[in-house]
Amino acid sequence: MATVAIDRGAPGAPRVKICGLRDAETLSAAVAAGARYVGFVFFAKSPRSVSIAQARDLALEVPPGVAKVALVVNPADEDLSAICDAVPLDMLQLHGSETPERVAEIRARFGLPVMKAVGVAGPEDLPAIARYEEVADQILLDAKAPKGAPLPGGNGLAFDWRLIAGRNWTKPWMLAGGLTPENVAEAIRLTGARQVDVSSGVESAPGVKDAGRIARFLNAAGVTA
Repeated sequence: MATVAIDRGAPGAPRVKICGLRDAETLSAAVAAGARYVGFVFFAKSPRSVSIAQARDLALEVPPGVAKVALVVNPADEDLSAICDAVPLDMLQLHGSETPERVAEIRARFGLPVMKAVGVAGPEDLPAIARYEEVADQILLDAKAPKGAPLPGGNGLAFDWRLIAGRNWTKPWMLAGGLTPENVAEAIRLTGARQVDVSSGVESAPGVKDAGRIARFLNAAGVTA
């Protein structure tokens, strides 16, 4: 198994993932601000989608200690093989309707740690977390996409953070969904999250990351580069 990011930032500071990076400038801004993970989206419907060649070029610029994550949605084995063969990755993020069995299969076949996204809208969505904890290395708790939404994540929506306040799970978990520089500190306070993920919340337009908002997000989360 590949390793993930080493400790960076202030002692006790949450680990931050900047997802949906598409260019070297904002990748550099994320790393300089103290991001612990950087995410590349392989989902054609997303405005943040990158080609394998783009992702490879970007991944080669990431310094040691920052985990490179590929976000995929219900991927076929041949698609994962093409990505993993070309892009130096540290983790796969499964953001579709993958079953626990499929998560375990991907983890075993491709030899990379797996983060599984679980959509949350209400308390009825929380029991799924335990099923995925058995097979994934990390869990990402994201706002459940509205019915009929074209994207499974990155919609700028938040769920009621009180649903997970004070809860503990056996695997590391990451909070996502509707986080911004303006609300991330409150989200961390309410949930106790030690890891947070942001994409649309640090953009000036869909798919266009803003270096200033990235820096403000990391600062608001308590991270010092």
